[in-house]
Amino acid sequence: MKAAFINQTGPPENIVYGEFPKPAPSDTQVLVRVKAVSVNPIDTYLRGGKVTMKLPMPYIVGCDLTGIVEAVGRMVRRFKPGDRVWGSNQGLLGRQGTFAEWAVVDESWLYPTPANASDEAVAAMALVGITAHLGLVRVAKLLPTDTLFINGGSGGVGSAVIQIAKAIGARVIAAAGSDAKVEKCRQFGADLAFNYRSVDIGTELRRSAPDGISVWWETAREPDFDRVVAALAPRGRMILMAGREARPPFPVGPFYVKGCSLHGFAMFGYSAQEQQPSAEDINGWFAAGKLHAVIDRVLPLSEAAAAHRLQEENTLAHAGTLSGKIVLRP
Repeated sequence: MKAAFINQTGPPENIVYGEFPKPAPSDTQVLVRVKAVSVNPIDTYLRGGKVTMKLPMPYIVGCDLTGIVEAVGRMVRRFKPGDRVWGSNQGLLGRQGTFAEWAVVDESWLYPTPANASDEAVAAMALVGITAHLGLVRVAKLLPTDTLFINGGSGGVGSAVIQIAKAIGARVIAAAGSDAKVEKCRQFGADLAFNYRSVDIGTELRRSAPDGISVWWETAREPDFDRVVAALAPRGRMILMAGREARPPFPVGPFYVKGCSLHGFAMFGYSAQEQQPSAEDINGWFAAGKLHAVIDRVLPLSEAAAAHRLQEENTLAHAGTLSGKIVLRP
């Protein structure tokens, strides 16, 4: 089969698109004919060796996939050949990735694809949707009566955070770095959105949320904690999901006096069983038309190296040339 893989960690040019042995499912695994995959920042960190994690070599890159079940192991009960499925969390913790014509995935990491959803849309929503759901529901315990602020709402995770928060019923305020991205936040369902390059975040939040922010979701790698704590409501919660090397100052006094809480998390730290409720809700919202994937472009799998380079330029160098997910098709 054709696959995009590396023989050693390094730059995007290390990705080889070529022949790779077609896998066979074990007792609890499902063989999936891959229809679409998407690129995530974590994919580039693993390929580049920036995140230390056990990788089988040669290593097929990629976490997300959608496809059709071709065969199942003898202990698989939830799926049968011909079923449409999707999943995430592959290519992590010793598992092979998904950028290939076929992939074997443990049954516990797969979910049925909603009938009304395209393979590209579900692939684009997989990791970012589960991340947003875990952060909002499991970690921050977002309520319909809460006000959420998302700093950076136009990207993959940000767009999922806005849509899921609105599906829950919360009020959503979003900030983005251009007028075009602000308009996208509104299209995703944000009740209020503004450009943080032309409007001061603190001033705007004091005006639009005088009682404070219940949940602040931060996508920036270097948060301004003084600004965050000033904006949080009593017992407000903050979600951190980026900035591995960041060491910004932190206002301990104002934070604890308000009774606030700070939550850092990475979705791959949660088990398949813990992620199952996220996938079930995502499927329900897809079926109800409440979730819409944000896709910047669709490329052939043979362009995996170029896709990684583009993702890296935007994640690390802030090139601003992406507005949504990169989806690849075998």
